[in-house]
Amino acid sequence: MYRQVDDFLSEWAASAHGTIQVLKAVTDEKLEQSIVEDHSTLGWLGWHLVGAAGYFSYLAGLQVPMIRQEDSIPSTAAEIVAAYEKVANDVKEEAAKLSNEDLLEEVKGFNGPVKRGALLRVLIDHQTHHRGQMTVLLRQAGLPVPGVLGPTKEMQK
Repeated sequence: MYRQVDDFLSEWAASAHGTIQVLKAVTDEKLEQSIVEDHSTLGWLGWHLVGAAGYFSYLAGLQVPMIRQEDSIPSTAAEIVAAYEKVANDVKEEAAKLSNEDLLEEVKGFNGPVKRGALLRVLIDHQTHHRGQMTVLLRQAGLPVPGVLGPTKEMQK
């Protein structure tokens, strides 16, 4: 749980940067890459990260525009990257308006009230989880995997 706004902002910057690296590794031709048929694709996961950042922000009381459930996945990887970059910046700007005391306030969570600082921690954890799924799919698709939290095979050449 975050108790200091600066701690969240620092971790959000690093997490968003890593997510952007992964999203930029996706090509239009591989947006439909999935581990098995009818399961999460690279395109779906990338678009889900855009939507999740908006939804978690909404729950946390931040004024971040959300995509709608009925909005279809963009047809290009660049559109997903641009949408994510925008929502990531919006999260940063809105979170910067919070006070440390605001992080201790209870807000609506998935299973009932939760402290805002705890919900923001789950936002980053959720993003990291799906970003990890995407790195596996990148490897399966034959695309280079960026070194988000350490070197990858491509970086050791």
